[in-house]
Amino acid sequence: MGNLISIRDAYGNALARLGESNPKVVVLETDVGSSTKSAVFGSKYPERYFNIGISELDMNAMAAGFASSGLIPFTNTFAIFTALRGGDPINSLICYDKLNVKLAGAYSGLSDSYDGASHHSTCDISVLRALPNLTILSVCDPVETEKAVFAAAAHPGPVYLRLSRAATPTIFDESYSFEIGKGVVLRDGNDVTIFATGYPVHKALEAAELLEKDGIHARVVNLHTIKPLDEELVIRCAAETGAVVTAEEHSIYGGLGGAVAEVLARECPTPMEFVGTSTYTESGDYEELLAKYGLNGPAIYRKAKQVFQRKKK
Repeated sequence: MGNLISIRDAYGNALARLGESNPKVVVLETDVGSSTKSAVFGSKYPERYFNIGISELDMNAMAAGFASSGLIPFTNTFAIFTALRGGDPINSLICYDKLNVKLAGAYSGLSDSYDGASHHSTCDISVLRALPNLTILSVCDPVETEKAVFAAAAHPGPVYLRLSRAATPTIFDESYSFEIGKGVVLRDGNDVTIFATGYPVHKALEAAELLEKDGIHARVVNLHTIKPLDEELVIRCAAETGAVVTAEEHSIYGGLGGAVAEVLARECPTPMEFVGTSTYTESGDYEELLAKYGLNGPAIYRKAKQVFQRKKK
């Protein structure tokens, strides 16, 4: 894995490049442009950049209007505010009418670490996954972030793009082919599959290294698209390894783990463990919070060992 680069910086730069190549792109934000890095677009294309003030509901409703006029709006705020404060127009306008709005949810998971539970976003996937017509993307590194921005813009209909604040190791290079709805096997193994999304993807790779020392060969799969899920890949990996762990910086209820479990319950019942949150979280250093709430590499390693032992019984 390569050098650490901030996901939010990668997003801001990609959005500006998208604006250069696509004049239909407009950007809206709720007075957090410097935080989400959407302001990079605004500095280059001020006539297509709109600071709505602190009103996520109004921003998403305005985005519906822009989309109805043939433009491609990208909305920008923190992930938790996208899903909850701005949720009504996402449901009643954007998704109901299949409008071409791209919802960028920044600071996902616990990545806004020092602002605590009010700003941590651990329920956004479960809230938005229930809405019809909405595609959900969750990126794991700077290269995937840029690819996802352009893929979201080209994809017809509403898209939720889940973004971390954190700096992450670079997993992919520029040759990486990002395809909505298609997971990526990052590491092969035949003992257990770790399905991960977003920031925890590189933690899953760390866990696989720890497992290897114990003689357990873990397959690591990046499921960057949570909806529509790559069901074929999920079923194949579960059938081939016989044990599954899901890892996400999100609640264990209704997120990636829920999506994978729904598929396996229907098509391929498999021993399974979940890495995620189940409580409100607190303020603190980011990596220390991930360790406390069981979201880091050693936590994934422990869950993988548990499910591997269950498979052997």
